[in-house]
Amino acid sequence: MSGLGLDPALLEIIVCPDCHGELGEGPGVGAGPELVCAACGLAYPVRDQIPVLLVDEARRP
Repeated sequence: MSGLGLDPALLEIIVCPDCHGELGEGPGVGAGPELVCAACGLAYPVRDQIPVLLVDEARRP
């Protein structure tokens, strides 16, 4: 399991829904843990070990 409680196999296959860039664990600024896109910088929240991959929910860089 990752530091976010996500299966590493899941982290290998999910991508940013906006630009299709690779997602990695972010620092979790403010609201909690998040996945951050290496390409565009959008940060998607992880709530109850479930990534919320909605562009409208993402934090802009």
